[in-house]
Amino acid sequence: MITLERKNSFQLRLARTLKEETSHHLDVYLFVPGELGLSTHLISEEALYHSAVHAKRTYYSDTHHLPLVLSRLSRRNRLGSDYYRLNLSLYAYQYVVAMERYTEELLTQARKMRSTQGEAAPSSARKEGEAAFPGADLVRQMEEAGELSDGILKRLRRNRPDDESLHKYFINIDNYLSWFTEQRLLALVAHMPRGREYQDVRRRFIDTCHRESAYRSEHRYNAERVVNDPTRMSNKMRLLRRLIEYPITLKQRSQELGGGEQKAVKALATAVVMMFVSFSILRLRVALGDITALFVLAMAVLYAMREVFKDDLRNTLWRLLRKGRPKWRRQYLDATSNTLVGRQLEWFDYKRFTSLDEEIQRVRKRNVAQREEVVVHYRSSSRMSPTRFLSGYEHTRETLTLDMAMLTRLMSKGKHHVYRLKEGQAVRESVERRHLFNLVVRETGSGETTLIARWKVVVSRSGIVDVEKVHEEGG
Repeated sequence: MITLERKNSFQLRLARTLKEETSHHLDVYLFVPGELGLSTHLISEEALYHSAVHAKRTYYSDTHHLPLVLSRLSRRNRLGSDYYRLNLSLYAYQYVVAMERYTEELLTQARKMRSTQGEAAPSSARKEGEAAFPGADLVRQMEEAGELSDGILKRLRRNRPDDESLHKYFINIDNYLSWFTEQRLLALVAHMPRGREYQDVRRRFIDTCHRESAYRSEHRYNAERVVNDPTRMSNKMRLLRRLIEYPITLKQRSQELGGGEQKAVKALATAVVMMFVSFSILRLRVALGDITALFVLAMAVLYAMREVFKDDLRNTLWRLLRKGRPKWRRQYLDATSNTLVGRQLEWFDYKRFTSLDEEIQRVRKRNVAQREEVVVHYRSSSRMSPTRFLSGYEHTRETLTLDMAMLTRLMSKGKHHVYRLKEGQAVRESVERRHLFNLVVRETGSGETTLIARWKVVVSRSGIVDVEKVHEEGG
């Protein structure tokens, strides 16, 4: 399964879970509107790759309680603090990811439902026997989210370690999860639709937030000056989030491919051009005899041609040699043991619509074909070694962050004005120019099962406006 969501104003977060297959292939096609004029002269492929593509992989378990069980076993059997920290961090991380995804879906529903309410007065209370009100499903999902979060936190706190070497890890994770749960529930309360039907779940969320705040105060997790300063509290929790993710995130080593080949191509191009120049000089010496002004002029022309054609020949040979070949290699290592657990090759280039394969063209042309679009293509081919993974885990979760900031700089500044009738009067309103990007993702596993999905991404100069999934097939 592949998910795409807006991470912040300029970034998209593409997440997928890699199953037991040892090899995986991912193709990401970003269709950039032709009116932006994207080309290698404005932004080189290497510059866009290094600024816009950021990949991260973490351990993942489809058995959600397995990390907590393993952390308890490691505590009882004294397997070491690193093993305890790693499994407890994985339990917390999977809860955070699931909570973020679930509450974002609820927030989207709540905002839509609240916008449809308009200025209407809150609906009256439900009566027994009446049909369920439109938000009944939303209330049920919110109640379910509250129950699940309470259960997960209780299971975590049921076995608080006594060993001081393990207690500090537990405190960091417990502190962050308590604050994080409070923040997500408060976000739901803030955007919850109006109406008496939502009062019970709103009251329950507020009670949970009060309880979590009192719990942190009771255990003295945070100093008073930190609690009273939202900026300090946010920065501290951001640090705790990084500490949680560190032991379960695979280390990466990146290497740019083709360094030796590039030197060889440069040497070959220089040798070919110099051979031609030397042969021409000998022919000129025979034809013109002694060194004269004409001979010097001919020599100058030959050396000028050498400087021109040497670079062209080198660039042509380099393009032919590297065409279709990977540009970067990435190695993944276990954060604790530094064991190599996987390798990945990466491609990144600009393409035209006509150069894409038929499958991608069909998915993109589902509504309308934009022949002038420039296609930014990112491809990765990874091969993992589950036998070298952390004991008990065979899956990883990859998060690919796509930064659109560099592309938004190509958009024109300023706003435009449109006119419309409002209560019989002509009203002028300022509007921001927006551009429609299409993102097509194709994932292929070792079993040759292919998943293709397409999203519409609306972007303005100030950031990403909307992300909508419009097509999915396979899987």
